Amino acid sequence: MRYLTLGTDPARSRRVSQLALGAMLMGTTTDEPTSYAILDRYVEAGGTFVDTANNYAFWVNGTQGGESEQLLGRWLRSRGLGDELTIATKVGGRPPRPAKQLTEDLEGLAPTVIKESVERSLENLGRDRIDVYYAHVPDPAVPLEDQVEAFGTLAAEGTVGLVGLSNHWAWQIERARTIAARLGLPGCEVLQHHHTYFRARTDQAGLRSRDGSIGVTDGQLLSYLRAEPGLALVAYTPLLSGAYVRADRPLGELYDHAGTRARRVVLDEVVRETGATANQVVLAWLTGGELPIIPLVGASSVAQLEESLGAVELELSPEQRQRLDDAG
Repeated sequence: MRYLTLGTDPARSRRVSQLALGAMLMGTTTDEPTSYAILDRYVEAGGTFVDTANNYAFWVNGTQGGESEQLLGRWLRSRGLGDELTIATKVGGRPPRPAKQLTEDLEGLAPTVIKESVERSLENLGRDRIDVYYAHVPDPAVPLEDQVEAFGTLAAEGTVGLVGLSNHWAWQIERARTIAARLGLPGCEVLQHHHTYFRARTDQAGLRSRDGSIGVTDGQLLSYLRAEPGLALVAYTPLLSGAYVRADRPLGELYDHAGTRARRVVLDEVVRETGATANQVVLAWLTGGELPIIPLVGASSVAQLEESLGAVELELSPEQRQRLDDAG
């Protein structure tokens, strides 16, 4: 397993595995014995970075979420695991009442909500600190300064280790970091956005923004990461829910363009050259570049996790990486 350090302050930084494990469906769609087996194998392989959120996975059974955090809490206690694992969770995307689908009606990021939610997450996880605490989605109804102060205060007092932002525009990230610096509080040091080898269109309006696909990594976000070496990117849905390797999983309109077709040609070439799967090549491409990127993989079985773990030791040659980078 490869590792990198999140954060720049030695008092709060975390050394984590460069392959993170997502627990979104653990406790709902993925049953407890299977979830435990996946988590056990991940730790056995050297994995140290597990990701969840306070709203996972409310849409499965029509709840407000929390099932994933609660399962992780039970597993951590049963295995006697503590600070050796880095646990990340999120606030802001929980429905205020039981729901079965995503809507615009969310708990938001008011300071009182952030405070109440971190206490609930700590109880669910059975921990006294959240290692990485993300704002799950932007909340334009609450002044950004109030949000930054609430997260920064939690980090300053030790309730939270590192502050993160998920699904935010690059300008929001920069503004939030500037505010935190002005207030003398810990600011955002970890990002979580969708990122993969195929490039998604970013001009499609969605539920959260009429200006485009918020949460999708684009050139502006990548250039921001390049200019800010203290930041790291956790890349969610890096394997496109199986679309790289399964014909029954279409890519969808976000990827239906000439660039995808050009990248598919080169990806297939590298797959043949390496003898690896397309998923493994994509993960190796994400982790082996210049930028600090941590793919966040899900798994509904140990076999699925094994494929992702196989990417850890895959070394792409400089020439293969250059071809992958230049395509499309």
